[in-house]
Amino acid sequence: QVLLVESGGGLVQAGGSLRLSCAASGRTFSAYDMGWFRQVPGKEREFVAAVSWTGISTYYAGSVKGRFTISRDNAKNTVYLQMNSLKPEDTAVYYCAAYESGSSWTRPERFASRGQGTQVTVSS
Repeated sequence: QVLLVESGGGLVQAGGSLRLSCAASGRTFSAYDMGWFRQVPGKEREFVAAVSWTGISTYYAGSVKGRFTISRDNAKNTVYLQMNSLKPEDTAVYYCAAYESGSSWTRPERFASRGQGTQVTVSS
């Protein structure tokens, strides 16, 4: 199993940028497709972005496409989410997750593993 720890969240003004990191422990990190999700209290989990285990394929939610970039460095066991042109509606707890083999990227039934999350707050 892979353990995931996010960092990089914080408070930023609208229009600003943040880069989230998700550090993984375990030698099998490179075998997993990885995703970022976000959640606001009282609302459903929302898919943000995903990247294949090779790093070649990516996919984004329409609400973040063109503003956010997901990437990974398998040598460092880390996946990143670069967030630009942030909006107040991007405010949420962001967490990374490792997908089970064959899982839907946008609506997974379960995760192989997920982190605890990091708070991102965008002020207007």
